[in-house]
Amino acid sequence: MKIGIDARLYGPKQGGLGRYLEQLISGLEKTDQNNDYVIFLRAENFEDYRPSNPRFKKVFADIPWYGWREQIFLPGILKKEKLDFVHFPHWNIPFFYRGKFVVTIHDLILYHYHTREASTLGPITYFFKNIAYKLLLRHVPKKAKQIITISEFTKQDIIKTLGIPANKITVTYLAPILKDNIDDQQNNTKNQEILKKYNITKKYLLYVGVAYPHKNLERLVKAWKMFEEQNQNFNLILVGKKNYFYERLINSENFKNCKNIIFTDFVPDNELVTLYQNSAAYIFPSLYEGFGLPPLEAMQYNVPVASSNKTCLPEILGNAALYFDPQNEQDICSKISIILTDENKRQELINNIPCILANYSQKNTSKITLSVYQKMV
Repeated sequence: MKIGIDARLYGPKQGGLGRYLEQLISGLEKTDQNNDYVIFLRAENFEDYRPSNPRFKKVFADIPWYGWREQIFLPGILKKEKLDFVHFPHWNIPFFYRGKFVVTIHDLILYHYHTREASTLGPITYFFKNIAYKLLLRHVPKKAKQIITISEFTKQDIIKTLGIPANKITVTYLAPILKDNIDDQQNNTKNQEILKKYNITKKYLLYVGVAYPHKNLERLVKAWKMFEEQNQNFNLILVGKKNYFYERLINSENFKNCKNIIFTDFVPDNELVTLYQNSAAYIFPSLYEGFGLPPLEAMQYNVPVASSNKTCLPEILGNAALYFDPQNEQDICSKISIILTDENKRQELINNIPCILANYSQKNTSKITLSVYQKMV
């Protein structure tokens, strides 16, 4: 088969979707010696991907996501390659695309968190784009030959919300790959240089990710302010690419009233490893997730995790996380205190990490994905 993969969001700068594409393509290169692949990339990530398997080639498709050019020009680029089918890693597929395709639906955040606060668009543009997105999200799963999703929670959400039959949906858990891809045996001097670069002088609680409203960072900051009133010995480190949502958070009164929060902006993987390795704990306050990869990345370095108890997170993190109600700032504050200062609880969580991480591997992700591809024949 000749399989296309829409990898226009490939790479760590693109958050969870970028990580998913990295993991998927890397795993397929290692495990599939029978099929041919065409990887479609944009200008900004074209050089980031370098095929390691001769059956993989990359093609320039510098089409922005979510825009009119995607609807008009992307189908022609795909058709030119004479593919048997395309794997789209997200639901934003050209409405009139006629070829066969597999789609990965990571979550239904658009349905559950579609407020104006989550958009930088003007009210009129937002209104029409929101309608278009919902039409696509209804249309795409019905037209897809197969659907991949990344947790049982999201599978059930798709069945319930979109009315898709269960036998059309396959769950493929993701796997943390940061440790495998980066030389993490950095010497202490190098580590200290990286920490100094980001002005980190105390033990710290770490968050890595975007600042969209459903990530719940506003409540995290409020809870951190409560914690600061009890304990000034720790920093809260927020790692993520600076954009409108981080700007809004940084300029909020609650953020400005905190003394020990550091925002790093985007951090490259070789430095991110150091931030994970040296963190006292990791926190994940999200209101809604389809999977939740960053806490697993932290666990690779035996970092105890405090997490929201919503949606898929108990399914994914199991007994290796300390859970809190993400809508209760006092509860978040209480769990922050425990995860940073209660050594018995910290060690209990660390001891549970190996069994949880054993559930996730790049090999299994690619193996299950290949089984979905075989259904397309």
